[in-house]
Amino acid sequence: MRDRITTALKEAMKAKDADRLSTLRLINAAIKDRDIALRGTGDDGGVGDPEILAILGKMVKQRQESARAYEEGGRLELAQKELSEIKIIEDYLPRQLSEAESEAAVATIIADVGAESIRDMGKVMAVLKDKYTGQMDFAKVGPMVKNKLG
Repeated sequence: MRDRITTALKEAMKAKDADRLSTLRLINAAIKDRDIALRGTGDDGGVGDPEILAILGKMVKQRQESARAYEEGGRLELAQKELSEIKIIEDYLPRQLSEAESEAAVATIIADVGAESIRDMGKVMAVLKDKYTGQMDFAKVGPMVKNKLG
């Protein structure tokens, strides 16, 4: 994943694609920040692909919130910039699961974990995050899990 982003960064430089280049630099900076944070904990291996996917997912969510705020404030050019960054970041995320696919995944994990009540929600969410990071919106999946267990 890291190599893919670095290669894309170099290609954007050669193509003089300023928007793509700046977004890829932001991605790289976020990954390096996480590497530095992990260095203090003794984990020198750096971040792996699952953590990079989580970083990218967080970046998309931040930009969606910013775009919404800009639209509400009448700053459409800034909202458009945020939306274009989202498209670039999403190029590096796996395909998002549809609602039906998410429901099927939730049902499968609940069965696999043997979850029976709302007290097992943490176990279910942990397995979902481990398996589907970057592929589903956990803010939407949380209530789905709660409904199935409650």
